[in-house]
Amino acid sequence: MKTSAIAALVCVPTFLAFLTLQSTSIWAQDTEVSGALLRGLDKITARITTFVAPMGEEVRYGTLRIRAQTCRKRPPEETPEVAVFLEIDEERPGEEGRLPLFSGWMFASSPALSALEHPVYDVWVIDCSTTAEDSDLPDRLKSEYSDKARDSRE
Repeated sequence: MKTSAIAALVCVPTFLAFLTLQSTSIWAQDTEVSGALLRGLDKITARITTFVAPMGEEVRYGTLRIRAQTCRKRPPEETPEVAVFLEIDEERPGEEGRLPLFSGWMFASSPALSALEHPVYDVWVIDCSTTAEDSDLPDRLKSEYSDKARDSRE
């Protein structure tokens, strides 16, 4: 009986340490991404927009200013999950400065887990992306993104 109790005391912590190392290594296998694929809802017009937020750059969505800092995606053999660290501020017309609204991780599989609280806009994570041309976006979204990117540069 004492032998099995000692074995349990040794094996259980070892097994838990193994699980911890496995879960952290899931995110360590990330590939380089150039942006985060996001979707936004304007609650006033009921228009849904899909857009790419390049890493470290600011994207405008209505009065919101969105910066994606990191995008993590699990490998295909693991349970699907995409997590993006976002910073979202609001720039209100006629007011000076910005109002910080959200800073944290958003998860594609659980959008309500850490959501943006805003009366007009909802923003949620879809995927990590490399570029609009070689991502897994459907053709309709690729052309939509290309048109929006071209319009924002003009």
